[in-house]
Amino acid sequence: MKVLSDLFAVILFFAIYSLTKDMILATAAALAAGVLQAVWAYKKNGRLDTMQWVSLILIVVMGGATILLKDKRFIMWKPTVLFWLGAAVLLGSHLMGKNGLKAAMGKELSLPQAVWTRLTYAWTAFLIFMGCANIFVFQHFSEAQWVNYKLFGSSGLMIVFILAQALYLSRHLSDKH
Repeated sequence: MKVLSDLFAVILFFAIYSLTKDMILATAAALAAGVLQAVWAYKKNGRLDTMQWVSLILIVVMGGATILLKDKRFIMWKPTVLFWLGAAVLLGSHLMGKNGLKAAMGKELSLPQAVWTRLTYAWTAFLIFMGCANIFVFQHFSEAQWVNYKLFGSSGLMIVFILAQALYLSRHLSDKH
């Protein structure tokens, strides 16, 4: 359910763009949805986690710039900025002696430190790749193709990566989990 909730603004963006071919209108819908999602999550949980805050700030700032300046480049850069911020946080926390993935998922998974380290490097590399892929698509393909990539390509790559990670993790989980 959380995955669908996280994808709601992207799906709405895709749907509005597909119907209207208007990037500004689609961005406005995604911005409104992102704000409403954050309000709903805050009311439900009494707080927003770090990634929810980052996502909210990015959609407000970059979506707002897209709308106010009528320049689609801002919203097209948003996924790259989000991916690269995630990579920087993971790598930065690791270099400072903390593991961001372990802090986020350590309650659900008991893994050796070396596995947490490899996962951190894998996620960091993947997020850098995803940011580069987004840039490549919006610079070399049409606006409509980028919108399709944003929903299907980016989400598809994320699912494949998570499945590969699950296969890798299955080798390290004991029967107790």
